[in-house]
Amino acid sequence: MRGSSPGNSEGGSALRRPEHVDPDTGAGVRRSCPRQHLFAGLLCLSSTAAVAQDFDPSVAALLAAVVQVTADVPANARTAPSLGTEREGSGVVIDSRGLIVTIGYLILEASRAEVTLHDGRRVPAQVVAYDHRTGFGLLRALEPLEVVPIRLGDSASLKTWDEVLVSSYGGPAATRPAITVSRRDFAGYWEYLLEDAIFTSPPHPLFGGAALLGPDGKLLGIGSLFVGDAMRGEEVLPGNMFVPVDRLKLIMGDLLTHGRSSAPPRPWLGVHTGEVEGRLVVRRLAEDGPAASAGMQVDDLIVGVGEEPVASMADFYRKVWSRGRPGDTIPITVLRGSELKQISIVSGDRYHWLRLNPSY
Repeated sequence: MRGSSPGNSEGGSALRRPEHVDPDTGAGVRRSCPRQHLFAGLLCLSSTAAVAQDFDPSVAALLAAVVQVTADVPANARTAPSLGTEREGSGVVIDSRGLIVTIGYLILEASRAEVTLHDGRRVPAQVVAYDHRTGFGLLRALEPLEVVPIRLGDSASLKTWDEVLVSSYGGPAATRPAITVSRRDFAGYWEYLLEDAIFTSPPHPLFGGAALLGPDGKLLGIGSLFVGDAMRGEEVLPGNMFVPVDRLKLIMGDLLTHGRSSAPPRPWLGVHTGEVEGRLVVRRLAEDGPAASAGMQVDDLIVGVGEEPVASMADFYRKVWSRGRPGDTIPITVLRGSELKQISIVSGDRYHWLRLNPSY
């Protein structure tokens, strides 16, 4: 995953939505560049240029807290075939003792982690936590970083058409303006459902672990994905999906104490799905996972959970999770060819299937 980018997307491309919508009248209201905020000397959202040549030194000092995260993962890790054994992205220093928040897939099953600072200095780090439910990962630098941490903001206050900055490791040159184009639930094919996710456009090419920053310089989210439909409707725009930082606040104590959320674990099937013309198709099965062991096959169409029909990926997850805890049997109805089949899957615990570092 080192050096990866989202296809042909260009993070510096201009967003083709120059107007904001007045919530009372529905009329388009053209917004000018903000004059009074921390980034005034760096970025202007009405400009198509990604980065200004001259910038306030305070901006560079703030962005020094956005570090590079690299991780080595054993070849026998469960996620090695899909995510690789050498992973690289960004992370954000959020306290004075070197605590760094990143996107969890960068450090999932990692045997070694390291952060690189704005001046090129490399510092070893310890994986502190991984939380699948949100997607967050935490590391702790093992040496003093000597950077000013970025404060956590209020992601709930972020609304559609709000202006933001997306910053990956690299300082001002790796910082791009963006617009919040959507707040909605996101369902991922790997049995992942994030409520009220943040979607921005245009896309930043180095999105993994990138910082989503508000005009006050506070952290609003952590970059997770490139998506082709960040904005939906008459005009569809590509962009990035961010995990809201408010979700981190709710579980921070658990992550620091236990390495994961203390919320009851959800039943896990080990099935990767895709939505095709309103149908939920099995794309891949986790090796030795519950679904594969129960006889589910690639290209099966999932049509129901028990007697309840399935309308979407998110609907499928919610109905599976409502059935109990890991170890409970989940009845799944699939269409295989022209034949309906009932499959009883003894669900598992994803954390037990992963080959996690025992330190967390």
